[in-house]
Amino acid sequence: MARIYQTQTMGEADIRVALVNDRGQADLWIHRVSSWGLARGDALWFITRNRFDATSWVYFCSIGMAQVLVCFVDDYGEAGWRDPERAKRGLFLRRGFGG
Repeated sequence: MARIYQTQTMGEADIRVALVNDRGQADLWIHRVSSWGLARGDALWFITRNRFDATSWVYFCSIGMAQVLVCFVDDYGEAGWRDPERAKRGLFLRRGFGG
């Protein structure tokens, strides 16, 4: 599951993420869910304010500094890696939690 905490500094982050509006530019399409139980894999994010509940700490930055480009989508069915063969599965599950 992807429980995401947004860091305020790049040095704290597990991964650097850039938000893009163009779906074709994104590596990963994200759907934000309202509870931990709905968070699954890399593409269904529950954003938490408690850093120690998170499975991944992210820093939102510019496209040039980002490791992954993401676009938020409205539906569960749209969420996922744009190119499954180049997917970096488990990228948001680094803090020792399963998903």
